[in-house]
Amino acid sequence: MASSVTDLLAKAPESTPQTQVTLGGKVIAITGANRGIGLGIAECCLSNGATKVYSIDIGETGEDFAALSKRYPGQLFAVVANVTEESTISAAIDKIIEEAGALHGMVVNAGRTNHKAALDFTQEDIETLFNVNLFGAFYTARAAARAFIKLGIKGSIVFTASMASYRPNKRVPSTPYGASKAGVRNMTHTLAMEWAQYGIRVNSVSPGLVKTAMTYWVPQQPDWEQQLKYYGGFPRLAEVQELGGAYVYLLSEAASYTTSIDIPVNGVIGIFEIQKYEMGEENG
Repeated sequence: MASSVTDLLAKAPESTPQTQVTLGGKVIAITGANRGIGLGIAECCLSNGATKVYSIDIGETGEDFAALSKRYPGQLFAVVANVTEESTISAAIDKIIEEAGALHGMVVNAGRTNHKAALDFTQEDIETLFNVNLFGAFYTARAAARAFIKLGIKGSIVFTASMASYRPNKRVPSTPYGASKAGVRNMTHTLAMEWAQYGIRVNSVSPGLVKTAMTYWVPQQPDWEQQLKYYGGFPRLAEVQELGGAYVYLLSEAASYTTSIDIPVNGVIGIFEIQKYEMGEENG
């Protein structure tokens, strides 16, 4: 006889829910973590107890990576792979599992940006953005999911989306970039639905204006102060480490029942514009 709803609800969970936000004992991989936002996420993971953190990146590491590695000796590593080639991502994950013995979380962070008018984009520009931001994100997530399933681990996948996935920046539009990041958010929801059967959680984080090598020019604009008054919110760009809390939570067991969500980390900048847009109160 089938169990009643009451009986099902009365059953105890498989394990005691985790009430602390910690990454203790976890091995985390982050694409594009040799520098920038990815390295900031790595720092937050390590400071919140991650046993080992691996950067999966196509480029060389730099001074910031070396400094963080010195702070956490034997815990931060770099593996070379190209996210646009799924075979190299799978090989990188295999190497991580061979060295660390497991993989518990994957941050799909590698991305490219290019801001200019839609009519000025070349075919190469568009394909480069989509190959990294969208196709590379899918390949990385799928490679991680296959590893989780093989290992029998209820892993967590966290995508780096963008506030540009909600609506364009009026001052520096980028149709291909925003479209690619919107695709990442949609992918988050669809993969979360597909992979829930394996206990794999899939979420995303949407950063706003973050201080990196790619955004150095933003506060140098002559009307930057006027822009801040227009947008509202915190009158500054975010430090890369300020994004990390959202990723740490989503990677942790404290988020064991959290899947298919996006967390905007935008200092309130433009949030009312976004809400109006989503409710259809603004005519573009």
